[in-house]
Order: sequence, then structure tokens, then C-alpha cells
Amino acid sequence: MDTRIQFRVDEETKRLAQQMAESQGRTLSDACRELTEQLAEQQRKVLTHDAWLTEQVNQAFEKLDSEQTTFIDNESAKNDMSARKARIRNRS
Repeated sequence: MDTRIQFRVDEETKRLAQQMAESQGRTLSDACRELTEQLAEQQRKVLTHDAWLTEQVNQAFEKLDSEQTTFIDNESAKNDMSARKARIRNRS
């Protein structure tokens, strides 16, 4: 089912937008539709990422609750990260 979207802009904005759309071989409606579809796709990606992140956080808490976690001190974490970065730099 298609939905109609209406909004108001001043005449000059509409005229200039129509000129730009026509110079690209499309109508202003086509351009607005494409923008709306792009915005919707961006939102889909945000929602997908949010769902993934929520799942990761939930898994981390489940692991913590089941006492399957291992904690390391800050110095060990820094050393491990430095070693990983060095390996990555040496690949090139």
C-alpha cells in the first residue's frame, strides 16, 4: 500500500528543486521518493545494528551471570592490544 507524503516549501525552493531534478532526468516526486527510500534504508541499518548490539550486550550479561567470564587487569589489556596492533601493522 502506498502512502502520500505532503509538505510545504516556498515557491523558489520548489522551482529550483524541480530544475535540478529535471536536469537529472527525473521528476521532483521521483527525487523526493528516492530520498525517502534512502532515509528508510538508513533507519533499517540503524535498527539492525541496534538489535545486534542489544544481543551482544545480553550475551555478555548472560556470560557474566553464569560466571563464565574472565577479567584481566588494565595493564594486561594494554599489552595485549599493543601486541595486536603491532601484528596488524606488520602485515602491510
